[in-house]
Amino acid sequence: MKKYNVTALGEILIDMAPMGRDDSGDNMFVSKAGGAPVTFLATVAKYGGRAAFIGKVGDDMFGAHLREVVKNAGIDDSNLITDKVHNTTLAFVSLDDKGDRSFSFYRSFNADTFLSKDDVDTELIKNSDIFHFGSLSLTSECCEEATAYALRTARESGCVITYDPNYRPALWESEAAAIEKIMKYIGYADILKVSREEAEMLSCKTTTEEAESFFLGLGISLVLITDAENGAYFATASGRGHVPSADVSAVDTTGAGDIFFGSFIHKFISSGKALDELNIGDIAEFAAFAANNAGKSTLKKGGLPSIPEF
Repeated sequence: MKKYNVTALGEILIDMAPMGRDDSGDNMFVSKAGGAPVTFLATVAKYGGRAAFIGKVGDDMFGAHLREVVKNAGIDDSNLITDKVHNTTLAFVSLDDKGDRSFSFYRSFNADTFLSKDDVDTELIKNSDIFHFGSLSLTSECCEEATAYALRTARESGCVITYDPNYRPALWESEAAAIEKIMKYIGYADILKVSREEAEMLSCKTTTEEAESFFLGLGISLVLITDAENGAYFATASGRGHVPSADVSAVDTTGAGDIFFGSFIHKFISSGKALDELNIGDIAEFAAFAANNAGKSTLKKGGLPSIPEF
């Protein structure tokens, strides 16, 4: 048995969540730990999984808080590096009347983008069953090199590789540039999780079934497509399916996709099965659990604080 069920590499940041306005009419915010890979890992760890994180924070109050949060979530922080030069990344969140969020990032010269190849402790990856990554670590040359190095190590070590592109328009020069870079690494993925909008953008298809076929044609073993209140779709070479979403009135959707994916991977780990041993019934069960968890998470603000109790 390997030491870790999952190791993830990527961004770690502070989400500044909106808290209304003060008496003067100025916006108020509360700081919440964030970053898609961390929320994903925290979900796995909360349900009993062994998780480790590879990333970088600033030598500041936010970085110290994030390290504390990572430790308290049960995630190995031995490869969470403190950068003495660059500050911790911030993302200011705005919510519409459905709880859907948009972001304003303060990340152009911040710590997580300066994670380098030399920073990566490959022993964590070699001692993991699953390696997870997203696309925000592809938005800087330095961190992209680190991600590529980690992916090569994961493949050579026999890890199942999970990929959540988690497209954030504000962090890319253009949509075309994002698509090119995201697709450059999609061939590493054994399990791909995308939103419906991301699936359509990356595949240039107009239906979930067409998008699933496109991704399966690239050699991906399992495709998961989340579609907010419409539930989630899943597909393998042997079949397809759909599960409904939880019937909730969302307050904040921040982190819901990461909690969906972390919940799904928890069920996969708990099954004790290899990826090629899963049948459609197994996947449907995992996806139903994940969709319900993701829905319940939208009832609270923030990503990590909203992971539901098991």
